[in-house]
Amino acid sequence: MRPAASCDAYELAPGVLALPAGFALLRESRVLVCADAHLGYEDVMGGGAALPLWSTAEIVAAIAVAARRHAAAEIVFLGDAIHGTGMSAGAALAVREALATLRSMARVTVVAGNHEGRTRGAAVLGETVEACERDGWTLLHGDRPDPRARRTMIGHLHPSLALAANATAPAFLGGSTLAVLPALTPYSPGLDVTGEACLEALAPWGAQRRALQVVVATAERVYPFGSLSALRGALHVARHGAAPRARRRLRAD
Repeated sequence: MRPAASCDAYELAPGVLALPAGFALLRESRVLVCADAHLGYEDVMGGGAALPLWSTAEIVAAIAVAARRHAAAEIVFLGDAIHGTGMSAGAALAVREALATLRSMARVTVVAGNHEGRTRGAAVLGETVEACERDGWTLLHGDRPDPRARRTMIGHLHPSLALAANATAPAFLGGSTLAVLPALTPYSPGLDVTGEACLEALAPWGAQRRALQVVVATAERVYPFGSLSALRGALHVARHGAAPRARRRLRAD
């Protein structure tokens, strides 16, 4: 897991490609996976005030472009497809129409997340599932582990890499048994993958930092940063300097 040159697709985990804009593609089944779209965000945060849903239109357009580019047979939302169920009638209609556009292109499966609430967003999203199995991976939201899953793909954490004081980039985390996708919503950068809070959030999944690689996504490219443990070590040295080497004591013969 060494850093590599930027590219337009990178193997994040066995059979899983990390794609630009934060999408993942299951190569065998051509399933396009996305996490934490939070459609309807502006309206929900505005208390159902029917604010312009600019992020919803942009996110759905990006999903459609990726689905066409990679000839996706199915699109899976990994939970939090909507920001909440308390949206205006106009916003709910806009989200339903956006999903209908995607359903005209490919099969769409929506995994429910914590933002779908008790109703699982049925009035807006239609049928949802708690998890689904694709290509040997269990796809679920990630707010609670499934102890039966052998390999798991989740969202929920909104992983990102801090680049500067107020700048972050969406980031994947991936290994042989766990893949974590960045959020599609532009509103929440979530957890810095190099921070302690992210390590704590990963603990229930049993993932070791040396077994996870970090791949940053922009709109056009992906950037493999190597293993999480190596990246944390490099950043520590950059911020604090290398630890002094222990001096050897010479013994008199």
